[in-house]
Amino acid sequence: MKKFNPVVWFEIYVNDIDRAVKFYENVLQVTLEDMSDPTNKNVQMKCFPSDMENYGAAGALMKMDGITPSVNGSLVYFGCEDCKILENRAAENGAEIIQAKMGIGEHGFVSIVKDTEGNSIGFHSLK
Repeated sequence: MKKFNPVVWFEIYVNDIDRAVKFYENVLQVTLEDMSDPTNKNVQMKCFPSDMENYGAAGALMKMDGITPSVNGSLVYFGCEDCKILENRAAENGAEIIQAKMGIGEHGFVSIVKDTEGNSIGFHSLK
């Protein structure tokens, strides 16, 4: 049986889309793209850069009526060169450090922060 990464899409729910976009663009040093449906003003989406031709997780920031960000929900890990660098950058942009960089054996390192919207997010690196 062929192995594959099972997650293909994620959404990080936000209260303030502009604040969230600024946070994620500054921390990850990327530009998010508008994916909102102009006919539905109750939903705003800003997509992370992705390669939709290849298998793997892509996702977006999502502001939607009735859905509230939470520190206790699912945890999305963003891959990076060194999670300590993104952990520091997140803190500089208003995040609270929940778990400073820690080793996870042969699988590398992780750190977890609470973003400006109240969500827990993680960073993963091999060094």
